[in-house]
Amino acid sequence: MSIPSAVQSTPIGDRKQLVDYLAAGEKPPEAWRIGTEHEKFGFRNDDLRPPTFEGERGIRVLLETIATRYGWSVAREGENPVALSRDNASITLEPAGQLELSGAPLETIHQTCCEVNSHLEEVRSVADELGIGFLGMGFQPKWRRDEMPWMPKGRYKIMREYMPKVGSLGLDMMTRTCTVQVNLDFSSEADMVKKFRTSLALQPIATALFADSPFTEGRPNGYLSYRSNVWTDTDADRTGMLDFVFEDGFGYERYVDYILNVPMYFSYQDGRYIDLSGQDFKQFMAGKLAALPGARPTMRDFADHLTTAFPEVRLKQYLEMRGADGGPWGRLCALPALWVGLLYDDQALDAAWDLVKDFTREERHALRDGVPKQALKLPFRGHRVRELAQETLKIAVHGLKRRARLNRHGADESLFLEPLIEIAEANQTPAERKLELFHGAWGGSVDPVFREFAY
Repeated sequence: MSIPSAVQSTPIGDRKQLVDYLAAGEKPPEAWRIGTEHEKFGFRNDDLRPPTFEGERGIRVLLETIATRYGWSVAREGENPVALSRDNASITLEPAGQLELSGAPLETIHQTCCEVNSHLEEVRSVADELGIGFLGMGFQPKWRRDEMPWMPKGRYKIMREYMPKVGSLGLDMMTRTCTVQVNLDFSSEADMVKKFRTSLALQPIATALFADSPFTEGRPNGYLSYRSNVWTDTDADRTGMLDFVFEDGFGYERYVDYILNVPMYFSYQDGRYIDLSGQDFKQFMAGKLAALPGARPTMRDFADHLTTAFPEVRLKQYLEMRGADGGPWGRLCALPALWVGLLYDDQALDAAWDLVKDFTREERHALRDGVPKQALKLPFRGHRVRELAQETLKIAVHGLKRRARLNRHGADESLFLEPLIEIAEANQTPAERKLELFHGAWGGSVDPVFREFAY
């Protein structure tokens, strides 16, 4: 979602502007929309290596051909295509060439799933000609960090240099992870708070159900969602479960206080990224940054800064659900179904909040810390996370049925939850299924994953 150019250029005079910016996201329920994002790993069919930016089979050719063939507009940094846009959707590059679709804000999950399907068909039609495939998983299963290419985007250069200063896995996050996310609306500050708390407490359930990153450099890594584990040692200043969200008085102002204490990465000035890594946005507001003496930020800077915090749930002018590994087509549609079912129906939201409202801080952290390794089998309150996931899915199913958004065959959106219900019933995550294949039919090799699980 972009902000109007007039708003982008507005100088920030005080903290209230930042609070008002978040509050401006409020929408009546009839205007609530669903925005789904997903990332995927590219690989060359002959040697399984990730494609570089340049070259006859590179990402540049892929993007420019998609744009020409299917009517996307191209955004460039210098001469380099770095994003495509069309009909309120965009295709962007992650640091190592992972391709991301940021979908348009749509009314139903049926529409979202059609959008994803159309996107994958367009990408495949071009990628097939280049001998490239795409894989949905949470973590690159085969290649080392130093074997991953880097895309020519200014913000990534800044992040690449800063990440090793604040954690040991930040570069892995950038180059070797993929996720699926959904962005959802709220009607008021109170509605935002309830949705934020509920979804943050339940985010480990999504992590468990979507766990699909059991391999690192061709071998089992001891995790089911290694992608989720990567975030625990990326940058403590901008990640985590945000305990303050559950404290009395939480709202837009408290989130602004949090985001102002997140160290900066950059400011985008005159078509280039200025390295401000580790510096204080409050000092920027006071015009006291040594790198930009006397300069003060605009709302564009604040909107950019919001994107540089990476908690499990993130507030912009909407809420982003960030806990799930990337995966195959069916699960790309299941994630929005899960969260829309829980958060876009009042009865479901009440039931979901009742499920988690008495979780202690220690229990929330135990879930977050435990599910990357154990997923559905993690013990919790005398049971397992599987039982909590099943109860969560029941609430979501009922929420979607009450929404009663039907496709042309008369089916409601709860059909998209079927892959997750099957995972919970089988008590086997996608990661565990792949490990079973690795130790069995695949003969101790991860290479078949690129064939059997490609889009």
